[in-house]
Amino acid sequence: MSLSETIHRANEAAAGKILVVDVPLTLESGAVLASYRIAYQTYGRLNADKSNAILVCHALTGDQFVADTHPITGKPGWWTTLIGPGLLIDTDRYFVICSNVLGGCLGTTGPKEANPATGQPWGLDFPVITIGDMVQAQVALIDHLGIDQLFCAIGGSMGGMQVLKWATAHPDRVFAAVPIATASRHSAQNIAFHEVGRQAIMADPDWCGGSYFLHDKRPERGLAVARMAAHITYLSELALHRKFGRNLQDRNAISYGFEADFQVESYLRHQGASFVERFDANSYLYITRATDYFDLAAEYGGQLAEAFRGGNVRYCVISFTSDWLYPTSESRVIVHALNAVAGNVSFVEIETDAGHDAFLLDEPEFFATLKGFIEGCARHRGLS
Repeated sequence: MSLSETIHRANEAAAGKILVVDVPLTLESGAVLASYRIAYQTYGRLNADKSNAILVCHALTGDQFVADTHPITGKPGWWTTLIGPGLLIDTDRYFVICSNVLGGCLGTTGPKEANPATGQPWGLDFPVITIGDMVQAQVALIDHLGIDQLFCAIGGSMGGMQVLKWATAHPDRVFAAVPIATASRHSAQNIAFHEVGRQAIMADPDWCGGSYFLHDKRPERGLAVARMAAHITYLSELALHRKFGRNLQDRNAISYGFEADFQVESYLRHQGASFVERFDANSYLYITRATDYFDLAAEYGGQLAEAFRGGNVRYCVISFTSDWLYPTSESRVIVHALNAVAGNVSFVEIETDAGHDAFLLDEPEFFATLKGFIEGCARHRGLS
């Protein structure tokens, strides 16, 4: 059995629920997917009038296993602190949906999946996708579930971009939106970091021009370096210093060589090595490109406020003081645009030194903000 077949079978077993959509999807690039698959998980029960659905949009390297054990890593889902019975997003009360994004690598159609025309992995024959394309695929899923309007769309980082796209492209289908630690467009600095990661992958000889599965190879070294570079942006300098400082790793003196002398080096190498076990290099290329292309204002003649005009969505925009990937200034741009069209928006900047990944951590002020907003919206929505 080839490497691609082995991975495909493992992926099939791990992906969870799968929706096959046979209605063609025209992408923003103009390319058309004749059919596609969406892998997803749900938690809780949809109520009788289907008004209690919360769509959780995952970040760049996340997946649909938001609130249960990850089938590949065996680790808890990435938001189990927030979602579950009796928790802030109470699955005894709400119906939570999370899907693997288009272009992803855990069951949803992406470059790792089989191209129906060839039976081989798409590789670079997979069309370039956008955040809008991801949302359009999610719309098909929500339609399939029979839900006219989401009670809430929530997500951090790239997930926040999806939330913004949902709330502006489909304002009648979203009651409340929570974009967290995100931006209305990708900055030059963020594009630059992504380009470093992509170049690391493409420089790996095992990448094979994107056709590595056909050669029974995987560009693990390049993907690991991409992850290491990106992971630095997910933390703050203070968080790195607090965790590692200049402490040495398993030695009492520097080696005068290029082994992992410092704990922070060892940590990053571990992050890179563990990442390649669950993620696909070509998916990384496509998804980072999707975030680079995201520019909500550009779709409205350069006027971000126009994206929000006329909508009745209730927004809660949240940022973190030490997030230098999507700093608070990016959230203020969104809030100011909403203010310009008298949008219904709350904004909270959370004080923390945890950096961008604070939205994945147990931050009491963050949780209190979410709790107040969601409970308030639930009362307005008539959810007891």
